[in-house]
Amino acid sequence: MRVLAILRAARFSPNSVAKDRAVMEAVLERLRTRGHEITVVSEEHLLQAEGLEPELILSMGRCQETLRWLECRGVRTVNTPEGVSRCCRSVLQQVMYDCGVPVPPTEGCHGYWLKRGDCAAQGKDDVVYAADMKELERQKAVFHQRGIDDYTVSAHVVGDVVKFYGVLSSPGLQGFFRCYYPTDDGDLKFGDERLNGCAHHYAFEVADLQRVSERLAAAVGVNVYGGDCIVRQDGTFCIIDFNDWPSFSRCREEAADAIAALVKCDK
Repeated sequence: MRVLAILRAARFSPNSVAKDRAVMEAVLERLRTRGHEITVVSEEHLLQAEGLEPELILSMGRCQETLRWLECRGVRTVNTPEGVSRCCRSVLQQVMYDCGVPVPPTEGCHGYWLKRGDCAAQGKDDVVYAADMKELERQKAVFHQRGIDDYTVSAHVVGDVVKFYGVLSSPGLQGFFRCYYPTDDGDLKFGDERLNGCAHHYAFEVADLQRVSERLAAAVGVNVYGGDCIVRQDGTFCIIDFNDWPSFSRCREEAADAIAALVKCDK
């Protein structure tokens, strides 16, 4: 089978370029051992893929140009461009409301998070914390000055930050799901997790988080996904972030096995 792998543009992998590439390479290594023909391009150089006739596309791409290019191919793609588009925060927020996913409240007494809504975060300044309403309004003004008029606002939730990674199940294939406390190993993308402090490891039902995450992934339309949630002291949780094809840096080899199985390239 001819497989085209599209690597994510560096601007959409802040502090994670090597990690994102590593999980894709791990998947491709498994496919190569099965005899499949692999072509790898970065979405910044997508013109190199013109003329190719892949039977399967594995894409980490997030550029609008990439998504439009993929929509015109008519080739099975993981993740689909439609699903990736729905991972934009402003769209994602509505999907979460519609399918009953627990989300942070809009008001609270512990501050607020302002997040860029038109696309995935490209830097630390795309996700900012405001201690009160006055600071929130100031940060909104900064967003407007940067030309960002599409954003989301949610109240800060006190509790443990938990990062999760998943691959949706399909007929005859069991899904994959793992979760970790990022403050345990100190592997933090921007360091925002420190605002919640070191994890207390509050007891919660991982199976419930998996069910909610899989329901959201299915509603969004992505098979390979990840995100973050906050687990409160009473064991309840809310999802604060969700994205397409994360780095799986804490469980890369297991995830690569699951993704390679998902695409069902074996003949």
